[in-house]
Amino acid sequence: MPLGPGNLTATLPSWRAGLIKKMAQSVVEVMEDAKGKVPENLLANGVDLTSFVTHFEWDMAKYPAKQPLVSVVDTLAKQLAQIETDLKSRTASYNTLKTNLDNLEKKSMGNLFTRTLSDIVSKEDFVLGSEYLVTLLVIVPKPSYAQWQKTYESLSDMVVPRSTKLIAEDNEGGLFTVTLFRKVIEDFKTKAKENKFTVREFYYDEKEIKREREEMSRLLSDKKQQYGPLLRWLKVNFSEAFIAWIHIKALRVFVESVLRYGLPVNFQAVLLQPHKKSSTKRLREVLNSVFRHLDQVAAASILDASVEIPGLQLSTQDYFPYVYFRIDLSLLD
Repeated sequence: MPLGPGNLTATLPSWRAGLIKKMAQSVVEVMEDAKGKVPENLLANGVDLTSFVTHFEWDMAKYPAKQPLVSVVDTLAKQLAQIETDLKSRTASYNTLKTNLDNLEKKSMGNLFTRTLSDIVSKEDFVLGSEYLVTLLVIVPKPSYAQWQKTYESLSDMVVPRSTKLIAEDNEGGLFTVTLFRKVIEDFKTKAKENKFTVREFYYDEKEIKREREEMSRLLSDKKQQYGPLLRWLKVNFSEAFIAWIHIKALRVFVESVLRYGLPVNFQAVLLQPHKKSSTKRLREVLNSVFRHLDQVAAASILDASVEIPGLQLSTQDYFPYVYFRIDLSLLD
């Protein structure tokens, strides 16, 4: 790759694993009912991430080595930026749909005091179209079923005899209907409350119930239609983003090595994977011992983190006698 003084100081994108992790998390969120299959959908060029990294080869077709370094960097940066922009728009649309669906589903959960009743009641449970009569819904604690049956007709005047019916139950109580004259609604509510019976505010509206049910069906259908295309897009573009990210890592190793050790190019890039977290410290000690002679300033900075290394944008804590970049593949942690 042609290099000149200007190219060496080109600003490589400091793209961290943020975008890659966002895409991995998006796959987790989309595959909410099949999270165990997420790893098999997070591939790079059709292979698992470890295999891709350990067998990495520069893609000459996508990123020609004969181009100036700054052009290659610009291509990589634009590719990742476009993927990130598309990710935001695509997931925003899907997440909005999912949120609306979750909100509707939550309405059908919970206890009889809070949940929607549109999927419980039916038209036959109510007296409708009457100028004088109305049907109320009353929540009765389970231990009080017998008391309700004995007393509901006498809680107020003008209660229709034998008009109560149990139409739903949860762990705490049951939902009963009762029919009475409209003029005694407030009196009935007061007497019911005194007896620890709760009148649930609900009036049967067939159009509203139909609208709610149609909205649920529409959202379920829309989510199903968007699921496949979005997952396929995530799989393809996760692979593209990961591959671009590893190419940037390779570029940074190359540029930092030339900046640090000069021309002609004479360095070897290797991958090292400690088997345990505890072995990372030991690996550092060995590497620092082996390569200490390459950079005495770096060796000193290991002991004194306050030493500044002119011309480099790495923090002293990440500066070693050798060029080092971390590749974190634990995207689902």
